[in-house]
Amino acid sequence: MKILYTVTGTISLVLGVIGIFVPLLPTTPFLLLSAALYFRGSPRLYDWLLNQKYLGPYIRNFREYRAIPLRAKIVSVSLIWITISYCIFSVAPYLWLKIVLFGIAVGTSWHILSYKTLKKQKQELPNRKKNA
Repeated sequence: MKILYTVTGTISLVLGVIGIFVPLLPTTPFLLLSAALYFRGSPRLYDWLLNQKYLGPYIRNFREYRAIPLRAKIVSVSLIWITISYCIFSVAPYLWLKIVLFGIAVGTSWHILSYKTLKKQKQELPNRKKNA
């Protein structure tokens, strides 16, 4: 089972990283799933993930505060609307498809904006003692 957790966690991590660059592919759920799977499959990979320079604070802050940094919200919603607008006005040939794409943009934007805004991103690990 540990191998299955580790492999599935790695696939989830790859999808989460791709989601950083591809609008509509969710980043946070995949990263949180990776952390949970690594926790069960490989404590070493779990620690590695939480100590990553960019992904670690993102995962820890979301788990602890259920909030998204303002910059991440702005970038996410902007990329969604840029991509969907391009598809609606340049790619989608049918009116029903344009309406569906618009609905997806509204729904994902609402979902992202429904989370609290993280005022200041915390960098330290929760539940770990600082060296005195």
